[in-house]
Amino acid sequence: MDLQTQVSSVILQPENDSLEYKAVLPPSKTIAQVISSFANTNGGLLILGVSEIGGLKISGLSEDFRATSMTHKAIDLLSPKPIVDYGYVQEHGKKLFAISVAKSQVQVSVENKVYVRTNGRLQLVDPPAPIFQSAGYARISAINADLETLKAGTTDSKFKLIEHYQSILKMVDGLKQLLYPESPTVFTTVKEGKVLARILFSSMVDNFETYLSDIMFEIYLAKPNTLKSEQMVKVEDVLNCADIQEFITFWAKQKIGKLQKGSVKGFIAENKQIKDLNVITNTIQDEIEKILQIRHLYAHRNGIVDDKFLKFFPALYTYGTEHQMSIDEILDKIVYLTDIVNQIDQATILKYNLSII
Repeated sequence: MDLQTQVSSVILQPENDSLEYKAVLPPSKTIAQVISSFANTNGGLLILGVSEIGGLKISGLSEDFRATSMTHKAIDLLSPKPIVDYGYVQEHGKKLFAISVAKSQVQVSVENKVYVRTNGRLQLVDPPAPIFQSAGYARISAINADLETLKAGTTDSKFKLIEHYQSILKMVDGLKQLLYPESPTVFTTVKEGKVLARILFSSMVDNFETYLSDIMFEIYLAKPNTLKSEQMVKVEDVLNCADIQEFITFWAKQKIGKLQKGSVKGFIAENKQIKDLNVITNTIQDEIEKILQIRHLYAHRNGIVDDKFLKFFPALYTYGTEHQMSIDEILDKIVYLTDIVNQIDQATILKYNLSII
C-alpha cells in the first residue's frame, strides 16, 4: 500500500498504537522516538500537519518546514534502522507529511533508549527508577516526585531539563557528608563540598539557559516565519551549517547570548517569541537576573564577591568575602526555575502548537 493510500485510509481517526498526529514539525529526536516506538510495537504511521486542538482537523504542513531533511536526521539516530517510508501527501486540498514505519524484528533504539506504544502513547521501556537514601533529606525525594509528574504532556526541551534536575537531586542526596554534613539549612564547611555546591548550582542555571535556547529552536521549527527578521547574518555562518536544522540550532544559541551575559531584560526584549507569552514579568526578570549573577560569581570568581556582584546585591554582602548557599537554598532555586520553565512550556505549547512527548 503506497503512502497516500495509507494516510487516506486512517486520516482523522483517533490516535492509537499505530497512529499519531503532530500539528507541526517536531525536533528530529522526537521523530526518532516515535519511529522507534512504532518499530518496536506493530508498526505505525506518523502524520504531520494535523491539529488536535478543539478536535482533529487538517491544518496542513508547509514545505518551509524541511520535513524530509529532519526525517533523515531522525533516522540517523536509530539503531538499527527500521524500514521507513516518508514523504508529502495531499488530503482535503492540503499538504501533509507522513512517515510510515514497519514493525521491526529486532529492537530499535534511540541513543540506547528503547520506546514502545502503550495506550496510544509513546513509552520508554524500563526507565531507571531513582533510588534515594532511606534516611536522607525527605525534601529531595519530594521535589523529584514533583518533577516526575511534570514529564507528562511536555516538550522535549522541558523533558531534558527535568531529567538533568533529577540527576542533580540524586547527586545531592548521595553526597550529604560533603554538601550538608550538619543540616540542609547550613552552609557546608568542607572545601570539596563548597566547590561541588558551586558546580551543581552553575549546572542547574546553565540548563535553564539551555532550555530557553531549545524551546526557541522548537518554536522556530513549528513556526518558521518567526525566524525571519532584519538582523544581519554572516554568509560564513550560514555556509558552516550543514542544513536548516543546524542553522536554526546555531541561531537559537545566538539568541541566548544576552542571557548568558546576565541581561535578562535584553534577552526578553530581543525575543518576541518569549516576550509575547507574558510569563516572565519584571519581578521574575529581576529574580532570574540575580540567579544568573550568582552563577557568574561561582563560575568566574569561585564565589568571591566582587564589585559587579555588589551592584545586584547592595548591602547584603562584603567585597572579597565568600558567597555560599545552603542545599535548601539551592533546592529553592530548582523549584523556582522549574516553575518558570513549566509556565513557559505550557504557554508555548498552546501558542505555537508545539509537539509534546
